[in-house]
Amino acid sequence: MNEERIKVRVTSSGQELQVGVFSKSAERIEVVLGEGIHSVRCTLTPTRNGTRYVGKAMGREISYERSREEVQADLARAASFREFRR
Repeated sequence: MNEERIKVRVTSSGQELQVGVFSKSAERIEVVLGEGIHSVRCTLTPTRNGTRYVGKAMGREISYERSREEVQADLARAASFREFRR
């Protein structure tokens, strides 16, 4: 299985992290920070204006800087690719 990974930014420090995607939809993106028993799961939801996704993990705010429309386009592209391969 090919695990999808995305870059998120820690808002307070500006640090970028590579995280694994557990599930992805236009309404929410569930990501996993870390690996093994020390991993933390976080739900990212779109902001009111839909320009990015934000969530909190262990008291820190993280953000995925893609708009809701861009994520919907990515999901549509992945679905059409999956149908093409069958």
